[in-house]
Amino acid sequence: MTYTYNPRGVCSQRFEFDIENDVIDGVRIYGGCPGNLQGISRLLKGMSVDEAIERLDGIRCGFKPTSCPDQIAKALVQFKNS
Repeated sequence: MTYTYNPRGVCSQRFEFDIENDVIDGVRIYGGCPGNLQGISRLLKGMSVDEAIERLDGIRCGFKPTSCPDQIAKALVQFKNS
């Protein structure tokens, strides 16, 4: 299943997740810092949705109240609740 999320408060404009049986099979991130986000996408592949949420939730970017990893966690929480 493909799930799309539009993050708020970060440079990235859109996240697309491929999720099967609550395991992340792929992540595409549009906008933001390409190298960092490509690395995050590769690390998330094969990870359970719950583990990704636990690891990424609450990460901040400098003085911002959120970050791309935090927004990924929020996206995955929203996916679980949909």
